[in-house]
Amino acid sequence: MANPVRMSAEPVDPAVIPADPAANHGVPAPDLCPGESDSLDAENRLKGDFVRRVRDALEAGEVDRVYALVEPLHPADIADLFELIDPNDRVELAHAISDLMGGEVFAEMNDHVRDALVEDLPAEDIADIAEEMETDDAVALLEDLEPAEQRAILAEMEPEERAAIESALAYPEETAGRLMSRDVIAVGQHMTVGDLIDFLREERELATEFWEVFIVDARYHPVGTCALSWILRSPRNVPLTDVMQRDQTLIPVTMDQEEVALRFQKYSLISAAVVDTDGRLVGQITVDDIVHIIQEEAGEDALKLAGAGDGDINEPIFETIKSRMWWLLVNLMTAIAAAVVPVYFGATIEKLVVLSALMGIVTGMGGNAGTQTMAVTVRALATNQLTSSNTWRMIFREMVIAGSNGLGLGVVMGIGCQAYYHSTVLSLVFMAGWVINALAAGIAGILIPLGLDKLKVDPAVVSTVFVTWVTDTIGFFGFLGLATLFLT
Repeated sequence: MANPVRMSAEPVDPAVIPADPAANHGVPAPDLCPGESDSLDAENRLKGDFVRRVRDALEAGEVDRVYALVEPLHPADIADLFELIDPNDRVELAHAISDLMGGEVFAEMNDHVRDALVEDLPAEDIADIAEEMETDDAVALLEDLEPAEQRAILAEMEPEERAAIESALAYPEETAGRLMSRDVIAVGQHMTVGDLIDFLREERELATEFWEVFIVDARYHPVGTCALSWILRSPRNVPLTDVMQRDQTLIPVTMDQEEVALRFQKYSLISAAVVDTDGRLVGQITVDDIVHIIQEEAGEDALKLAGAGDGDINEPIFETIKSRMWWLLVNLMTAIAAAVVPVYFGATIEKLVVLSALMGIVTGMGGNAGTQTMAVTVRALATNQLTSSNTWRMIFREMVIAGSNGLGLGVVMGIGCQAYYHSTVLSLVFMAGWVINALAAGIAGILIPLGLDKLKVDPAVVSTVFVTWVTDTIGFFGFLGLATLFLT
């Protein structure tokens, strides 16, 4: 029962940690090299001059010079270097610094850059790199490859590593099963604190980094956790069941990664156990993985609202064109549908040409107001702030906000119209048209995302298109309808 779920590399011996700051992956000691370095600027970004020197050395075929320039860099900075150089030079750079191309570099690399690089490297090289990585990072390395490429790389791996990655790949994308690490330390609940300390010291093939030990029963179900700080501060003869925390947040293996991130945020977790459908411990998720997920999900929703696809400057151009074109095509269809409305009021517009200018203001302002409400709603849905228990309160709240803003800006717009055109009736129609459209924008901005969410459609993807269509249509109908009634 004391065996870990999956064995990992031997722990680092503190006695062999280099004292020379230059040997620590090129990270300068804060008290020795404050500010800029030869390769990094004050904001810790690679300097353009440094990137040019690497590129020039590659073009000149000076492999030794390339290696000398890159070797002092931290793995994360090496990953950044691959993004900054020309795509045609990336494979050549990888060959020049092959000794430095370990799992840490690939784990930090941009997805699109990494995928393109993996396709150009031999399967045995990728297999060696994947074996150095945590399970979740290795899965991220392989999951977007073609099945044939995956099989070729997995065939070159050690059986234990291959089995762990194949098991993780069997779970749906963007779930806890893909995100979790199998480097878990789990022990039986019969142990004492002393037994656990002896086990951690004597067992050489354990995870090198961990924050807590999971306590499991005979069926491998998690029954509690022990933080390292509790273990170190408790007497040796105390049973683990007396010091462990029984209340814990268990993550189902099929839970969506966005929901996992919300659990970590809500309960301030450092790590959490992942369990299968039978409740057995199969892995853990740590906060460093969640930081990436939170950043990814937040950026993803913002880009979806704008129809900008992945929004990654390293994404292949054809894929970017395709993702943006689809969104713009849908937007075009709704724009055409809204543009049909003024045709029915052609006679009114011919009599009062000024209406053609004013109706653009009404629809434009309505679209902006709807976007505000929609953005708040999408975010509230994504962060679980908006649930069935407070939906009606949220709807009423946004209607009050929309009505107040509509009335306030309507008065301002009406006064401006009166001052310029000297027509009280036109000013009142202009003001009323804007108030109607502001209310429609507020209602559409919350009901459309809610409706899409109920239909299991990501509201961040298409909400903007439909909200804009509603505000344009209602804006034209409301303003031109009132103009037809009172000005003709």
